[in-house]
Amino acid sequence: MNDATLGPRALIGLLGDWRSGGAAYEDLAARIRLLVIDGRIAVGTRLPAERELAARLGLSRTTIAAAYARLRESEHLESLRGSGSVTRLPAAHITPLHPTGADSLDFTKAALPALPWLGEAARAAAERLPAYLGDPGYDPIGLPELRQAIAARYAARGLPTDPDEILVTIGAQHAISLLARTLIGRGDRALVESPTYPHAYEALRGAGARLVAVPVGGEPGASVHPVGDPPLGDGEAIAEAIRHASPSVAYLLPDFHNPTGRSLTELDRERVVDAASAQGTVLIADETTAELDIDRPFRAKPLAAYGPAVMIGSVGKTVWGGIRMGWIRADRGLIRRLLAQRAPNDLGTPILEQLLVSELLPRMDDILELRRTQLGERRAHLEQALAERFPQWTVPHVHGGLALWVHLGAPVSSQLALAARTHDLLITAGPRFGIDGAFERNLRIPLGFTAAETERALDALQAAWATMGGAPVVDADVLSAVV
Repeated sequence: MNDATLGPRALIGLLGDWRSGGAAYEDLAARIRLLVIDGRIAVGTRLPAERELAARLGLSRTTIAAAYARLRESEHLESLRGSGSVTRLPAAHITPLHPTGADSLDFTKAALPALPWLGEAARAAAERLPAYLGDPGYDPIGLPELRQAIAARYAARGLPTDPDEILVTIGAQHAISLLARTLIGRGDRALVESPTYPHAYEALRGAGARLVAVPVGGEPGASVHPVGDPPLGDGEAIAEAIRHASPSVAYLLPDFHNPTGRSLTELDRERVVDAASAQGTVLIADETTAELDIDRPFRAKPLAAYGPAVMIGSVGKTVWGGIRMGWIRADRGLIRRLLAQRAPNDLGTPILEQLLVSELLPRMDDILELRRTQLGERRAHLEQALAERFPQWTVPHVHGGLALWVHLGAPVSSQLALAARTHDLLITAGPRFGIDGAFERNLRIPLGFTAAETERALDALQAAWATMGGAPVVDADVLSAVV
């Protein structure tokens, strides 16, 4: 159990607009339950005392006690002697693939299925493995041939890179955590975009950072411009925040941002790099979705082509999430520091997975062409289906990436996500992507599912949406006749 305590003020900030028209204790319990399931309240966190929370919310202590009792019944809260009421997850949620039923859909992950030729590549990698079995097998930096191939990919994109500037990691999340532990001291500021990838800001917080959030992506639900279009203003906003806060690090998703889908313009990239260089801020550019362009061949230069920046890459979004392998591109001095920091936590990246990725990198152009086709078809289907089923929602037309950042028109994202679970759909509420409980008007809907899976998910969302205070929903029978 962790030692975190959530004060009443902090909890109220996370709750947002939690009333949905039902009994107050039921609404309160439902919202806290979702916050725990989503990870916005960590497991093992001590909640405010009943009397204190009741006073802050203007409710009776009986109401708070009933809400806590409901959470204990669902096994999301536990009363511990001397510790008060502590959050937990029921046993069914500890290793959940399908927490709501065997046929449920998990739309919490924006990803694609494995490559159709992944098995073939795995067999080729396994055939090469015997040549490495004479060594101990611990590889903290990466196989030379793989680092050479990764460096060549950067060079082809306009960023000359030496293999010694590459460190192979156990996926992009491992890379983020390793950089956070190496670059951040407790109390240092770390700049993040808002919204952003939640596990990144969790890693930064875990390293002791104080987060500085910068709003990005334009107006909620607004259309997203591709690289090269007129500036959205994100770059200047990020640059200004860097100049004002002087953060130790700034974590950015410059291409096909998760979750908004937007990309920084050339001018924005120059602004951000110039500001970071002037303030001594280390830029961390996460490129896990950078090459998932739908509408044209990938052409944006990596952020490090404009000045000093650390780059994170991965095959998790292009090849398959089950291949836990990524990398960091940085100067040799930082690579040495990362190696020293890595040793106490892990002893290297698996050799077999490195061999598998080295088999696939020469075919990356074919991989990206396949993904471009898949994502284009699935984007078109999802956009059309959302327009027909939910005409009151604003759906951005993104040019790449793995999700749509939909604007719901009302602050009901958490309520909608919770209601969708009763219809066997797991989907992440908008506030999961903010660090302060914002984005209740947004919902991230992944692009990577088949048409049949997407239709099932939209059926669930449609049924859940009908419970949102009388929100209008287009009749499915009428839709089938129109289509």
